Amino acid sequence: MKRIHILVGLVALSLTACKEKFLDLNPISAVGTTSFYKSQSDVLTALNGAYGALQSNGQYGQFYVVSEIPSDDTRPVLSGSVTDQDEFDKFYIRTTNPYTLGRWNDGYRGIYRCNAIIERAGGVPMNETLKARIIGEAKFLRALMYFNMVRVFGDVPLVLTEITDPLQGYDYARAPVADVYTQIVKDLADAEASLSVSYTGTDVGRATRGAAKSLLGKVYLTQKKYAEAATKLKEVVDANTYSLLPSYADLFKAANKNNKESIFEVQYKKGNLGEGSPFANAYAPENSGNAVIQFGGGGNNQPTTDLVNSYEANDPRRAVSMATSYTNSSGVRVDYNYIRKYLDPPTVVNDADDNWYVLRYADVLLMYAEALNETAKTAEALPYLNQIRKRVGLADKAVTSQADMRLAIEQERRIELAFEGHRWFDLVRTSRALPVLQAKATAIGIKTALSENLLVFPIPQSQIDINPGKIKQNPGY
Repeated sequence: MKRIHILVGLVALSLTACKEKFLDLNPISAVGTTSFYKSQSDVLTALNGAYGALQSNGQYGQFYVVSEIPSDDTRPVLSGSVTDQDEFDKFYIRTTNPYTLGRWNDGYRGIYRCNAIIERAGGVPMNETLKARIIGEAKFLRALMYFNMVRVFGDVPLVLTEITDPLQGYDYARAPVADVYTQIVKDLADAEASLSVSYTGTDVGRATRGAAKSLLGKVYLTQKKYAEAATKLKEVVDANTYSLLPSYADLFKAANKNNKESIFEVQYKKGNLGEGSPFANAYAPENSGNAVIQFGGGGNNQPTTDLVNSYEANDPRRAVSMATSYTNSSGVRVDYNYIRKYLDPPTVVNDADDNWYVLRYADVLLMYAEALNETAKTAEALPYLNQIRKRVGLADKAVTSQADMRLAIEQERRIELAFEGHRWFDLVRTSRALPVLQAKATAIGIKTALSENLLVFPIPQSQIDINPGKIKQNPGY
């Protein structure tokens, strides 16, 4: 699906620190909202822009900074005095950290695009079934964006309408987490009712009914509403729309994007069009030249030795997911941990064809197992855990207690979904972040006493400076 830059006004909280520009409503093209949304084509163009927002650094382009580096799975590259990513690894995050600011700004840019579609599409003359589907897609995207925002920041402003006056921005305080989740659930329920089961042709990659159900299941799981999660995830399993690919390695070949196991991906397309993915170059070893990938690597998101050692000896997923060395241009072996899941050759730097999995069926099976286990159905959960292991030729696990099953699912998710943006949020969701990281604090080099306050990250200081009467900082920062 081609990403098309949206042609409507772009609202971004705190593009500058000036109170007079709390909201930037300047359009990014010559066409503003007053002359847009006149036709079906306009609405589809706007919707493509909402999907395109997922590619931004503050959403999935650098998702690893908030989803993996804080965990025990990866560590950042350090470059002199630049510690922006290291702050997430060792938990001394400044309120002025550029990654939190980028996540806030890009999150609300995307949310604004969704709000504009939801609010304006209803007045455009077009096929009513298609109109309902488009609004459903926008609601799915808004729910996904808010899900990521609330998991990163906790309470966040809940903006559900298109802001047309910059002064309106000052009306929004941080909404309680519970209120944000209520809206996420509502959006996903609405989306589920109007989305298609599948798509063909150029529409492949759009949000489907199964994507809405799967994300809703994850939302319920995060809220610890285990019975609701089990019910919704069972609907995905019973629909038989998705299945595990026979080969784990095939999941990460660019030619297999949007495959039978895929439920929702952030779409990328190489070709020097501004649509390519950055992961191949971002993750390849620093100073490796073209030995691993064309145009070299940034060395970001390096797998930890702890993760390397956590694989079972005969688990083929380790070699697919990462490497611990490479051979340089002089034929010399260089010891260096790096990610191998995203290795499509780029056209130019940061211009590869690798998509980013947001949801895939293996994730659903493991979430379903977790929900069943938490509702005291450990024996029913076990086969779903073992489906994942069978795919890669590993022996079934024989787990009988709920506590042991929790740890087995945690371990299987760590290995199966490595470097796909799950580990930190899994640890937080299961209340395991503090004990797991405290046990490894010395090895990681954590610089502060870990506490519940650090399970969400700081609100960008610029937001507080702009609107101190409404926006307050998270405790501990």
